[in-house]
Amino acid sequence: MFAINHAAAALIFKKRFPEIKMIWLLLSVQLVEFLWVIFNYTGIEKTTTETNVTYVGDIHLSVLSFSHSLLSTIILSLTAYLVLKYLAKNNQFAIAISLAIASHFILDVITHACDLPISFIGIKTEIGSTLYTNFPYAALALEFAFGIFCWWYYKGSKSLLYIIVLFNLSNFTLFSPDIIGIEKYFSNKPILIVSVIAIQIFITLLLVGYFSKKRVV
Repeated sequence: MFAINHAAAALIFKKRFPEIKMIWLLLSVQLVEFLWVIFNYTGIEKTTTETNVTYVGDIHLSVLSFSHSLLSTIILSLTAYLVLKYLAKNNQFAIAISLAIASHFILDVITHACDLPISFIGIKTEIGSTLYTNFPYAALALEFAFGIFCWWYYKGSKSLLYIIVLFNLSNFTLFSPDIIGIEKYFSNKPILIVSVIAIQIFITLLLVGYFSKKRVV
């Protein structure tokens, strides 16, 4: 899923675990993506594109086994749980953060191309619904609906709703092979793609965190 909807997922955890500060939930739901950005910048992982980029299906996450594999997600989630449970001595905190970290992989499986590895060692099996590549408009509708659901479940303010709607709409051309937007500049520029995503992550986390302070009771 795109950055805004991963950020929106934190609203679900905040509603379920109201005593936990939102910042920890926001950082947790995007921990996997933070690693992906770092690993792309350092060359550990790799992003490639088609000669012409017209939509998200033309962008390929060629190597992402260390940040986005099922095994790495399990390790990250389990490690977070054990550290927070036994060092911070807070079982609820440990459960919330562990689940928030795991949510990233789960949400990506629902929309991604078949590019999410099971493991970063040995096994080459990759999974993903292929919505991005084969049914991009369905992927957009699903992501949009999920973002709205998170807002509704959390009982967020109208301002928070506007943020979720605005960022989902801003990604429209990335889901449309027929209407070309800024993605045309992404061809053979993987670091530009990574940088744009990194900026989106930062801005969406900041805005969702800020506007989640007010709720409709």
